[in-house]
Amino acid sequence: MRIKIASVGETVLRNAARPLRTDEIGSDRIHQLIDHMRETLADAPGVGLAAPQIGEQLQLAIIEDKAEYQANLTSEELTERERSPVPFHVLINPEIELLSPLDVSFFEGCLSLPGFVAIVPRARVVRVRALNEAREPIQIEAEGWYARILQHEIDHLKGTLFIDRMWSHSFSSVDHYIRHWKSKSSAELLKHFHTRNRPELDAEPHL
Repeated sequence: MRIKIASVGETVLRNAARPLRTDEIGSDRIHQLIDHMRETLADAPGVGLAAPQIGEQLQLAIIEDKAEYQANLTSEELTERERSPVPFHVLINPEIELLSPLDVSFFEGCLSLPGFVAIVPRARVVRVRALNEAREPIQIEAEGWYARILQHEIDHLKGTLFIDRMWSHSFSSVDHYIRHWKSKSSAELLKHFHTRNRPELDAEPHL
């Protein structure tokens, strides 16, 4: 069952989600919720979805970056983004640690803000500790695009959206991005946008 994705402006996206209790994690309700989130993510399509995005104020997120989503990127773009397929997995009550500075900047979008993208500086390397759907503790050390996805989704659990971290002058419609910026290298984008006014956030990490 596909679930409606909350849009920017809805309160559920701006409140911190609560941790799940251990007994909740094994419940039928949470397993059904994960199944519904996975269907919704595939239908969107997207690479990550947090429970607040479907109206559930819970510290729960799913991630899956399929190879087919990367088919329209050149080998050079994949290398620059350090992007490769990531299998489906569940994060419950995640804690994230940034292991590098917020010095990797690419355009980023969100299913809760369809049709728009902006350049967002992220850490290249992160460590995440969480529980999976079987209540087992997991630890992930991720680099590149996978690290970006993790940051984006965990931000959602704190009520933070990419627009809070973006370079404001880079905010763009997807159509304009495709026409003017998609083919540009990271160095070219930095040269164009870096000196323009943008908000700087204290980076308590988080998406």
